[in-house]
Amino acid sequence: MSLPAPTPIYTLRGAGGAINTLHFSCADASPPLLYSGSGKGTVHVWNLTTRRAEKVLEGHSGNSVIWLNTLASRDALISQGRDKRVCMWDLSEGRSEVTESVWTGSVGFCHCSLLEINSGSWLLAHPGERMEEVQVVELPSRTPVCSLVPDAKLGMIMCLKLWQPDSGPGPLLLAGYEDGSLLLWDVSQRSVLSRVTTHPEPVMCLAFDPRRLQGISGSSDKNLWSWTLDGQQNLQVKDPVALINPGVSQLCVRGDCKILASAGWDHRVRVFGWKKLQPLAVLQHHSDMVLSVAFSDHQDPRSRLLAAGSKDRRISLWSICTEEPSY
Repeated sequence: MSLPAPTPIYTLRGAGGAINTLHFSCADASPPLLYSGSGKGTVHVWNLTTRRAEKVLEGHSGNSVIWLNTLASRDALISQGRDKRVCMWDLSEGRSEVTESVWTGSVGFCHCSLLEINSGSWLLAHPGERMEEVQVVELPSRTPVCSLVPDAKLGMIMCLKLWQPDSGPGPLLLAGYEDGSLLLWDVSQRSVLSRVTTHPEPVMCLAFDPRRLQGISGSSDKNLWSWTLDGQQNLQVKDPVALINPGVSQLCVRGDCKILASAGWDHRVRVFGWKKLQPLAVLQHHSDMVLSVAFSDHQDPRSRLLAAGSKDRRISLWSICTEEPSY
């Protein structure tokens, strides 16, 4: 007898717009929180104990919020909007204030990437005013670090991932472009270390595991492409993972690097074992394309959640694969 189809443990409603981005804060304090950014320009701070929004933030003049993260604590929120700004928020002691902002000049859909380099210091990579440009700044000082522009004409920058290798040069930046290219940049040297073509269409999203030096990217086609980084910092494209239906909005690897989730244009979330990309589950709940996925950072593995945000304005919360798979 076949197993019953998985269902979400609950659904959050009331965001008022498409759910473009999600970010959890569950590890260090109570109650567990989930931040969501909507196509209407709002950020909702969801209390996952009461399953209600504690705060609704409006700092992007009604423009779509496309990326969220936190800095030193859950009260130091950072948000990226299509109003060409990245905003830093103070949410402590009941406040809901934008304290600083970074002008990006970009109205595209490329998400920022954040990397902590020292205690209290981060690098932020964001799309620049020129369509192929990536700007890197230091936070919280907002000091410019560099501008990265490829020599070849690769089209618009589509997705970014900053990371710090255990040894050798660093930090490094993975960047996906409109022509299907994936570049590995040495941020310190402002130079390209490796380039491969992974998709015939724009690279819409990517995820990377610095421990295994393994990554994966998605596009509007019917394949996810996996790739690795060798000892000479060369990108090596591996076999594709075929999808039933085309189009992936976002990819996310769980913090323990055991599970991958994809947000599909076909209204579904697909879950894979990360090591061998073995399909584990297809989650069907939403009535429109899924735009965002995120794994919670609960310290207790039994409490870990997967959140999915959709164009249907709902957020589904799932408890899946709490046992570590061998895939």
